[in-house]
Amino acid sequence: MSDAAPTATKSNEPGRMMALAAGARRFVPAGWLRVGGEDVVGFLQGQCSQDVAGLPVGRCAYALWLSQKGRVEADSLVFRLGPREYALLSEGTAGSFLRERFERFIIADDVTVRDDSDGTEAFWLVGPAEALAESGLGGPLAIGEVRSVSGGLIARDPRRDGWRSLWVGPAGAGAEWTARWPGIDAARWEALRLEAGVIRVPEDLGSGELPNEGGLERDAISYTKGCYLGQETVARLRSMGQVRRRLHRVRGQGPAPGAAVKDLFQAGRRVGELRSRADAPGGGFVGFALLTLLHLDSQRGLAVDAAGTESIRIADVL
Repeated sequence: MSDAAPTATKSNEPGRMMALAAGARRFVPAGWLRVGGEDVVGFLQGQCSQDVAGLPVGRCAYALWLSQKGRVEADSLVFRLGPREYALLSEGTAGSFLRERFERFIIADDVTVRDDSDGTEAFWLVGPAEALAESGLGGPLAIGEVRSVSGGLIARDPRRDGWRSLWVGPAGAGAEWTARWPGIDAARWEALRLEAGVIRVPEDLGSGELPNEGGLERDAISYTKGCYLGQETVARLRSMGQVRRRLHRVRGQGPAPGAAVKDLFQAGRRVGELRSRADAPGGGFVGFALLTLLHLDSQRGLAVDAAGTESIRIADVL
C-alpha cells in the first residue's frame, strides 16, 4: 500500500455516494410486528434504546433491542401509528424472535403483540426527493415521517440523513405503485448501502458487539429517556468515551473477497474481521470491517492473511 494512504476519519455524513437515480429494491422483512395495548408505551420504552414514548404519531425511529449486558440482539424501525399502537420492522431479525423476547417481559402489562411477518413485503426506494413527491404523496417526506399509501406505509428512513425511503405492506400491494421505479439488483444495492454507511444487523454488528462499536449511538440511542434493558452498559460506554473495537469502512482493489475471507491482518497481527463487502461500480470493492483499536495503524493497509500484501485501505470510521 502507498505511504500516502489517508488517515481514517470519523464519518459524520453518508459515504461517497454514487449518483442516485430513482430505483427500488424489494425485500421480505424478517420481522413485521404490531404492538399495542393500554401499557404499550411504557413497556416498549423500557425495552428499547430509543425514546419511543416521545415519538409523535406518524413518525418512525431506529431502535436497538439490547441484552442485559448491552449487546445488540436486534434492531428495528419503530413506527408510531397511534397513541397506543406501534409497528416494528426488522430487516434481519425474525419476528418470532422479537415476539418471544417481548412475551418474556410481559408480566402484568396490558400489551398485545401480533406477528404479521408472513405475507408482508417491503421496498427500499432511493432517488431524488421529487420522485416520491410526484408519486401521489402530496409533497416530499420529512426524515422519519410515515404516511399511508397503496395499502401500506411509506416512511423516510431516519438513519444517516434519510438517504432512502421504505414502503411496507401486504405482499403484492406495492408492486403497482413501485413499478414506476427501476429495480436495483442485489449487488448494486449492497454497494449503495455500504457507501451510505448503513449498518445491517446482525451481519455487520451482532450479538457479540456493543452499539458504540458500530457508531449506532448516533441514530439508535436516546441518552435522555428513562431506564431500559442494557442502559447501564450504554451509559458506562458514554462516560468512558471509548470502545476497544470500531466498525470501519474499507476499500480494496479488485473484486470483493468471498465469504470465506473473514480475518484481517496488519504487520502480521490479526486486527479484526471483514463483515459486509461488495464490488464498487467504479472498480475495486467497499466493505465494513470490525477492527481492534489497540494495535491498529490507520495509515497502514490491511491484509487477508498474516503474510499477505496490505492492500485494503482503511477509509473511515462509521
